[in-house]
Amino acid sequence: MTDVAALVAVLTARGETVAVAESLTGGLVVATLVGVPGASVVVRGGVVAYATPVKHTVLGVSADLLAEHGAVDPEVARQMASGVRTALAVDGEPATWGISTTGVAGPDPQDGKPVGTVFVGIASASGAEAYELHLEGDREAIRQGTVSELLARMSATVRSGE
Repeated sequence: MTDVAALVAVLTARGETVAVAESLTGGLVVATLVGVPGASVVVRGGVVAYATPVKHTVLGVSADLLAEHGAVDPEVARQMASGVRTALAVDGEPATWGISTTGVAGPDPQDGKPVGTVFVGIASASGAEAYELHLEGDREAIRQGTVSELLARMSATVRSGE
């Protein structure tokens, strides 16, 4: 796993914040971040949008997109990441970063996607990106792998100055 403490330290030094939208990880991303002492300075909070309709009603993911492609889709991950920045705004100010997880941890395929298909999203004021992961293992391994991959990608994105 990436050095989460280093990620929190960089965000703290820059005065940046992060908001998290999770589906298959069910809160593991936020739990990992807040496991770092001092994370309260940067972590706005998280939304566990496990049920597909919550992705629309709370995070603003397009209902048409969800109906057409299901929840396991790169654009869903992008919209979740963008939507959580606004959903967890403080005094009208969106979080600097929004990150998201959506995918299939198993045991059964979902939306025509095999177990281990995951999309993670990273959003900032300049836009949102989604990354496709193909993870192996049981349900817990896929969930933990998603957290590791998302936080590693977030660290790389933050370091790149994006």
